[in-house]
Amino acid sequence: MRISIAKPILSKEEIKAVNKVLKSNKIASGEIVKKFEENFAKYIGTKECVMVSNGTVSLDLALKVLDIKNGDEVLVPDFTFISTANCILFQNARPLFVDINEKTFNIDVEDLKEKITPKTKAVIGVHLFGQPFDIKEVKEICRDKKLFLIEDCAQAHGAEYKNKKVGSFGDLSCFSFYATKNMTTGEGGAITTNNKKLAKKLRLLINHGQTKKYQHSILGYNYRLTNIQAAIGLCQLKKLDKFNEKRIKNAHYLNKNIKIEGLAKPYIKPYVKHVFHQYVVKLEENFGLRREEFCEYLRKNEIDCAIHYPSPIHKQPLYKNLGYSDKKVKCPVATKIAKKVLSLPVHPGLKKEDLEYMVKTINKL
Repeated sequence: MRISIAKPILSKEEIKAVNKVLKSNKIASGEIVKKFEENFAKYIGTKECVMVSNGTVSLDLALKVLDIKNGDEVLVPDFTFISTANCILFQNARPLFVDINEKTFNIDVEDLKEKITPKTKAVIGVHLFGQPFDIKEVKEICRDKKLFLIEDCAQAHGAEYKNKKVGSFGDLSCFSFYATKNMTTGEGGAITTNNKKLAKKLRLLINHGQTKKYQHSILGYNYRLTNIQAAIGLCQLKKLDKFNEKRIKNAHYLNKNIKIEGLAKPYIKPYVKHVFHQYVVKLEENFGLRREEFCEYLRKNEIDCAIHYPSPIHKQPLYKNLGYSDKKVKCPVATKIAKKVLSLPVHPGLKKEDLEYMVKTINKL
């Protein structure tokens, strides 16, 4: 049987919860969403949580409530999923791309310092692949320069920095519950914060700016989560720690047993809890195959793999058309890493025999 790169883990519990909502006929946003918000905020360790329709929306709204607008600049890692940067464009603001650390693939603190300008208003830090970025250092920079900090936690549900959950450090923190995430609602997202004023504005924005029935105080959207999705989310949240424990256990097994020259295994900082949304290896110069050849070898042997991400954001056609170029964007590490990384299966649905087969197949090389 083929070993998939990702697999949502859904059970009778989620089916029962969804059926209960369907039988109630209260399928739109309501009390189940409210309960999900309360439970998720408690889990993360924040005062507020606002559930939204997806992770991209969460980033877009975070920037909106912080009043990021035309002429403002927002610093963002060059090596991440494109929505993190695109949400800056939605505000008619300008993304400024920051290079990454070669070991963690997260935002490079020294490069971040150098790229701040008088127009910079915020930093979006991404906990990439499930490993927290250097929160202490980035927070200090934001405090000193009076910048907002947004945490992009889309790949890091349950990850910790110095024994505290990610999503509790930023002015606003954004999550995705897409099908492949560490927990899922199919589609969906969340914004956590300790700022009640920002949370109140977020609740207006996701519901047409409505203060009470048919009374609209600001221009808003329909970005609500449904009770159906929230019912799944409540079940998944209960299981999240066990899912993450399995991901971590799987990653440690692969780290211990993959023994092949030129294949660098994930680096884990000593003071973080890395929850391995992806298990990302790096092909060094002395690895015997090109990345495409290695992918072909794995797939022929029924092991799925993926490249996250094949290009730094500034090299995407969209950004080239906006005038970004290698001359203007100096992110050499991100450019190099994008050519070398490869994601292997690590999800909690893997069995012991799957891991053993993966190791045996890779070590054959």
